[in-house]
Amino acid sequence: MDFRRAAGTSLFVGAVQFVTGMHLAEYLYPGYSVSGNFISDLGATCRATCTIYQPSASIFNFSVILLGLLIILCSYFIWREFRSSLITALFFISGLGAIGVGLFPETAGFLHLIVSFMTFFFGGLGAIAAAKMVKSPFSYFSILMGLASITALVLFGANNYLGLGPGGMERMIAYPVILWAMSFGGYLMSPHNTD
Repeated sequence: MDFRRAAGTSLFVGAVQFVTGMHLAEYLYPGYSVSGNFISDLGATCRATCTIYQPSASIFNFSVILLGLLIILCSYFIWREFRSSLITALFFISGLGAIGVGLFPETAGFLHLIVSFMTFFFGGLGAIAAAKMVKSPFSYFSILMGLASITALVLFGANNYLGLGPGGMERMIAYPVILWAMSFGGYLMSPHNTD
């Protein structure tokens, strides 16, 4: 397997297993609301007190750590294949953030906010920057998905949830980048997309 396909495989597997793990954790979390609960509530829910529901927390934290590790592995293969310092760095930082989300759940307080921001912001920037690695029309979708994620992140930070609730708006940050990662991974795995 060449580095390009290895990068695609790492990213695709990471994104698919994370979506699967997140939804499984939602099903096992008592009374979970995709609108009212944050995504990270799956790892630990901290408001007035902190509550950890098992096996939901273990599944979510493991899945997001694995996502981060596979994004970092993807960044290595991206470097080996394309020698792009910018894209490699953006993916690497986003992957570190994802690992941090699993290692430092909401019980970690401000540290959790930092690693969550790293994951979302640098993931969105990575999608935008990767547009130069793909052919149109996918290059336009890369930019669009990255901008959609970052725009939702700004709205989320301003507590403007557009009627979706905090959990719904947080998904508007995460889903564009996760769906893009699956698509980009598939693009890189395809032998028909070599230049």
